[in-house]
Amino acid sequence: MRPDDAKLTETGLAPAHQGRVLLIACGALAHEVLAVKRAGGWAHLDLQCLPANLHLWPDRIPDAVAAAVAEHRADYEAVFILYADCGTGGLLQAKCAELGVEMLEGPHCYSFFEGNATFAKIAEDEITAFYLTDFLVRQFDAFVWRPMGFDKHPELIRMMFGNYTKLVYQAQTDDPALDAKAADCAARLGLAYERRFTGYGDLALAIEQVAAR
Repeated sequence: MRPDDAKLTETGLAPAHQGRVLLIACGALAHEVLAVKRAGGWAHLDLQCLPANLHLWPDRIPDAVAAAVAEHRADYEAVFILYADCGTGGLLQAKCAELGVEMLEGPHCYSFFEGNATFAKIAEDEITAFYLTDFLVRQFDAFVWRPMGFDKHPELIRMMFGNYTKLVYQAQTDDPALDAKAADCAARLGLAYERRFTGYGDLALAIEQVAAR
């Protein structure tokens, strides 16, 4: 069954309590993690997702991850955290070190989807780019349009996005409907549009490495 994006945003995804390794991920990664897991046939991996809207308050992510680890680690042989830094300013990495669990490398999902090494090379040249992933295209209103107040005060768009030049849609899948929606998101923000197929990037590599242990 395909997880519901609204539920992934607000409540996340509970673990199935099957398998011996627990992946604790952001709800925005649920579809991608499950796709990688299915492709690898890795039934020994279980997935728990925390609410994706924690990204609206990144300071809450370390404590939420710690609570999930404390609640479930006794039921598994190992736990791996499928978050990058995600705006926590190093606090999540410090918390994971304290808990003795590993986490994804990279500053955020835009980096590890692109590939951390590649993103590091292009980031300076794309300082005026605004990025969306598959999930964020689908949930654009919930994560961008309404939280920034554009639904009620469209005049804020120019104020907040006046220094951006383009919207880059990092596509994890080939979906013409999502491509069209991403282009519409760019138009709504008054930005040029670029679609860049990334697939699952370093996320897939990390899951593969965890599965092989």
